[in-house]
Amino acid sequence: MAEEKKDKAEKKPKQPRPEGAKKEKKPKKAAEAEQVDSGEPQQPAPPPRLIATYREQVVPALTQRFGYKNRLAVPRLEKVVISMGVGKFATAGGEGKGKIEQAEKELSVIAGQKPVRCIAKKSVANFKVREGQETGLKVTLRGNRMYEFVDRLISLAIPRVKDFRGLNPNGFDKGGNYNFGFGEQTIFPEVDAAAVTFQQGMNITLVTTAASPDEGRELLKGFGFPFRTDSKEK
Repeated sequence: MAEEKKDKAEKKPKQPRPEGAKKEKKPKKAAEAEQVDSGEPQQPAPPPRLIATYREQVVPALTQRFGYKNRLAVPRLEKVVISMGVGKFATAGGEGKGKIEQAEKELSVIAGQKPVRCIAKKSVANFKVREGQETGLKVTLRGNRMYEFVDRLISLAIPRVKDFRGLNPNGFDKGGNYNFGFGEQTIFPEVDAAAVTFQQGMNITLVTTAASPDEGRELLKGFGFPFRTDSKEK
């Protein structure tokens, strides 16, 4: 007991804090620290450019063309689905697995979102497909990310296609949804062409709320999709 009292006595007393001085508090998160340092709240990201195009140009043009009485009846983009068929790599052993992973990485860069691997539900002998085999990759885009992808598709990717003569205007189904594809992934500038070891095509589906192919075609024309004027050409 005497030794414990001696140790306590030897400890130095705490120095009093100067008058007017406040105890510094560390921010709990890095975002809070940046806000304290700058003194200004973070500004939200601006909406995609095509959203303003749709509201200011596409909606009035379609209303005048088809005579919609309600603004909500005007067709709009609902989602975009990008898919890649990689079933040919599934039976190639370890090398094929590496190619599937590379295709998955490139599709992630293109879409800005991680894709989902599609697995066969049953075996089909004619197509050499076994149940449980990875046959494809797909990613679904909605909202701002969808409009950003469509903007990059029209402005950057499509102009890089070799010998491009326009998109097929007959690629619409009865519900006004449009399907088309590309033979290689290097048309997207986000993909490093020097690092690509094999060409991989993809299919793109633009799902709309249009009630007919004509309405869906005019909707995409309003966004700037370059369709061929000769509909008979394939």
